[in-house]
Amino acid sequence: MKCFTPKWIPLLLILCMQINRAAANTDSTKSSKATIQWEAYGDFFWAYDNSSQSTEKRQNFLYNHNRAEKVDLNLGYFKMTLNHEKYRANIAVQTGTYVSDNYASDHSFLRYFHLANAGIALNKKKNLWLDAGIFASHIGFESAVSSENINLSRSLLAENSPYYMAGAKLSFEPNASWKISAAVLNGWQRIQFVPGSTLPALGTQVTYTNESDFLFNWSSFTGTIDPDSSRRMRYFQNLYAQWKFGKKITLIGGLDIGLQQTAKNSSDYHHWFSPIAIAQYQINTKLKTAARIERFADINNAHIAPINQQGFDCNGYSMNLDFTPNPSIILRVETRYLQSSTPIFVSNNNWQKDNLSVIANLIFKISK
Repeated sequence: MKCFTPKWIPLLLILCMQINRAAANTDSTKSSKATIQWEAYGDFFWAYDNSSQSTEKRQNFLYNHNRAEKVDLNLGYFKMTLNHEKYRANIAVQTGTYVSDNYASDHSFLRYFHLANAGIALNKKKNLWLDAGIFASHIGFESAVSSENINLSRSLLAENSPYYMAGAKLSFEPNASWKISAAVLNGWQRIQFVPGSTLPALGTQVTYTNESDFLFNWSSFTGTIDPDSSRRMRYFQNLYAQWKFGKKITLIGGLDIGLQQTAKNSSDYHHWFSPIAIAQYQINTKLKTAARIERFADINNAHIAPINQQGFDCNGYSMNLDFTPNPSIILRVETRYLQSSTPIFVSNNNWQKDNLSVIANLIFKISK
């Protein structure tokens, strides 16, 4: 298990505990007392993959649960959250295979921060906020935290859009139904700017909810993934809707569309798109199941690097079963079948067009 834990993490955890103790001793007579919550999380897994390229990395286009035939830690973190009616902050340190796979382009020190942000309310109604730091991405309905997702594995859509962002974000909630935000970002899933780049990116998000049974979200990204000398612009749109039918059934439908400039100052663009549909059924208080159908089409390798000198055009089908014996433990198992229009999967040194995997997952989550 290759999980990198820098020496400063224990010191940071001790400091967080001292802050927590100090907050607990705050004068309780104050009407606007700040509260601090903490959370410890561990996501362990084992995977079988019939066309794995190696035990160290199953597939180049995956970033979660991406090891084969050995028990490993996908993501572990310790998080502390500060809440006050006028200000807020989050800090979380992390480790795991997800970190080593997905943060390779960022500084070796910064990649261990799952979250590191702070915000302040800008008006008396406390519905206009300015936050800055490292955030969970505003794109998509799946996060890096497995327990928050309907499916065990991440969709092709989620694996190839940002899990985190860094920058400054202005968010506004005019009422209980609408949330609107705009952010100035350091790039496409970047904590720091791309070396040689000076152009910030722009992210937007609009979310509408109808009580608790319907949600619609539109997110966007506009920016570059290159240094200034070879700047190519990227334009990306994410749309999804979620329906809940009572306490048993949840449906999600989504679509990602991306445009990538082929060269600096060029009027030509390559594109990719990814539709997805998910259905979840709650069997009882401890058991639930979900099915997913998806496609990711990137024929010209606008986003995904060529595999076997081929473009990427892949359909996916998966089904998972979740068992939650108590709120702190989740056991999950999933079968997933990927089918490509071109041979992009390796099996016994031969390229093939399909892939079958089985993943078992154990999650521990403790909070206070």
